[in-house]
Amino acid sequence: MSETKYIEAIGRRKEAVARVRLHHGGSGTIKINDRELVEYLPLETMQQTVVAPLKETGMENVFDITVHVTGGGIHGQADGIRLGIARALVDFNPEFRSTLKKAGFLSRDARVRERKKFGHKSARRSPQWSKR
Repeated sequence: MSETKYIEAIGRRKEAVARVRLHHGGSGTIKINDRELVEYLPLETMQQTVVAPLKETGMENVFDITVHVTGGGIHGQADGIRLGIARALVDFNPEFRSTLKKAGFLSRDARVRERKKFGHKSARRSPQWSKR
């Protein structure tokens, strides 16, 4: 039995976690949660975000990409997918590291939602203060 070879990587952003698999020798299709890229991410800017590491390295039509993503919103998911694709490309060819790092695709954006504090209405909003 011949198993399909793929490169796997994980990308995260806020609450979103994306497991990305790059299948070598494909036609360039991207499937996210068993749906096409255009169907899952309808906004053009988010589609460009996902495809950016492939364009930066010139590997647009070399891989078939399957993604399983959970959690967060669609913007966080798009950024998580981008990080996962960039990490998988570095695993495929370590020479891509300098190109992707310079473009900022290999850095994990660690900003997350701040927790609500007790005695406050939200994370920083305090109850309205009245002098009398």
